[in-house]
Amino acid sequence: MLIVEELHLLLTRSDGRVESAASVHRLFGAIGAVIADLALHGRVIVTAEKNAAVQVVSTEPTGNPVLDATLVRLTPLTGKRLQSLLMRSKLDPLEQVVDSLVAQRVLVRGERGFFGWGAQRTPESDPGPEMLLRSRLTAVLAGSAAPTEADLTLLAILQGMNAAHSILRNEAGGASAGQLKKRIEQLAAGSAAGDAVAKAVNTAVAAALMAAMTPVIVATTTG
Repeated sequence: MLIVEELHLLLTRSDGRVESAASVHRLFGAIGAVIADLALHGRVIVTAEKNAAVQVVSTEPTGNPVLDATLVRLTPLTGKRLQSLLMRSKLDPLEQVVDSLVAQRVLVRGERGFFGWGAQRTPESDPGPEMLLRSRLTAVLAGSAAPTEADLTLLAILQGMNAAHSILRNEAGGASAGQLKKRIEQLAAGSAAGDAVAKAVNTAVAAALMAAMTPVIVATTTG
């Protein structure tokens, strides 16, 4: 399963609604995750500079509809800063991710909300994959399993969204939000691969979230 698909399961309740902790900034995390997936598939690279950029290095289809749809949309934007890409709604992989999870029979298409006029809900039909994912992250956070690149990326994105503690409260083993943040930082620092992509995505997601919140903060403090 793709990182972006696993992220979708973590950010979505079993009834198909987005978790409140992630509802406003889901877009940043989803785009960051699918870019990380494309990097793992050798289609893009995320530069190591402070303000990381994304460069498309191959336009050859991967055969995965989620990745290939994103790759087509991302190709004209090659070289753009990662943070700016996270804010581009046209890169949102949500539709393709839902289609993929429905095809895998993990989600099912349900009714539309708001008396039939809202977005179609896609509740979980098979809780197994999310249960396995959460079990895996529990072991990683506890130190009983070595983190994969996917694990580090998921944790980095959730922390960048400031939603790690809310989403992984049970998996954190009683750790506070601050303690969980330090644990995620320790895992990233101790990664044999150094996971530069996860770190870059974490930084970019956090920066995008702050940029989105700044007008609200200014209005609140000056009003």
